[in-house]
Amino acid sequence: MTPERPTGVAASPNDIGRRPFGAAPKSVKAARRPGSDPQLYAALDLGTNSCRMLIARPAGGHFEVVDSFSKAVELGTGLKTSGMLSHRPMQRTLQALRICRSKLDQHNVRKMRLVATEACRRARNSPDFIRRAQMETGLKLEIITAEEEARLAVVSCASLVAPETEQLLVIDIGGGSTELVWIDLSRVAPEKRRNAIMSMHRGAFMGEPEDDKPQVVDWISVPLGVATLKDYFREVDDDAARFALMSWYFEEQLEAFTPYRDAKAHRAFQVIGTSGTITTVAASYLRLKRYDRNKVDGLVMNSDQVDSVIREYLALGPIGRRQDPRIGRERHTQIMSGAAILTALMRVWPTDRMSVADRGLREGLLFAQMSSDGALNLIP
Repeated sequence: MTPERPTGVAASPNDIGRRPFGAAPKSVKAARRPGSDPQLYAALDLGTNSCRMLIARPAGGHFEVVDSFSKAVELGTGLKTSGMLSHRPMQRTLQALRICRSKLDQHNVRKMRLVATEACRRARNSPDFIRRAQMETGLKLEIITAEEEARLAVVSCASLVAPETEQLLVIDIGGGSTELVWIDLSRVAPEKRRNAIMSMHRGAFMGEPEDDKPQVVDWISVPLGVATLKDYFREVDDDAARFALMSWYFEEQLEAFTPYRDAKAHRAFQVIGTSGTITTVAASYLRLKRYDRNKVDGLVMNSDQVDSVIREYLALGPIGRRQDPRIGRERHTQIMSGAAILTALMRVWPTDRMSVADRGLREGLLFAQMSSDGALNLIP
């Protein structure tokens, strides 16, 4: 099992203020005209750990969430050993999909995209499961490539890109894989950079540099996420040793990623991280008693702050992490594998700051659908 690499230009390993969904400050509702009823859109992301869905309506250049659903289904349980989706995880997932179907019916949603990612990409019996899901729930899931998953994660983060950013690294830590995309924005005028990234859901992911267009320098999908990395080191009893081994093992998988070898500091370099791990670390840093997306999304953390939270997690130990309300019962078993990935990523690039994104594949799917339909009023 090796990291997935792109084909085409630059693909060879030998080549070397917090606002919701990218918008202006909390004005999405005001963008709706009186009496208007914009078309509803839905995006469902079935991953290795979770089944998550958003239902939203366009609102100016952004969107307004109407309903949401999230459930830890652990679809990838046992996949590493058997190469198959197991009975109980599939049953949990089907039940979650039934709830999603009821919400879609309740809101009369007609525009939707329902996707499955790493667990279904890897499992030998995933075509059978997809057919069964359609028969039992009426929902037709599509298994998307790692490239499209990475592309949509980038699109979802467009609004967090600072106008001065010329080099951008987007990190998406999932349950079964981690996607990294390095983008050169130096040919795009600063005022056009956010919308240029938004348009990346169309066309080829990589290509020759062009004026006024972002260039994907390189991307990689490492088949290690919070669930799969944890499984590799399940038999290591010592908590700190297991964490260190996970972090260094993940870093080894980055060797083929072209920018990994570029240790020089970049002018106007920005890292944006999106995942449950990263938002949990941010919420812990802020000492939130109750999670608040408006405080987490767009927060900028430095490496010392990230390290401080992770050291605190280690000091708590497995029992303390299970009891810590900031981590939560559904995430406590996987927070350290996610933290190991995050530590490796913060260690190997020439920056000590990361923008936190409480967004990802679902938001990218929504933006792509609305943009393709011309439902978003993007500023030229």
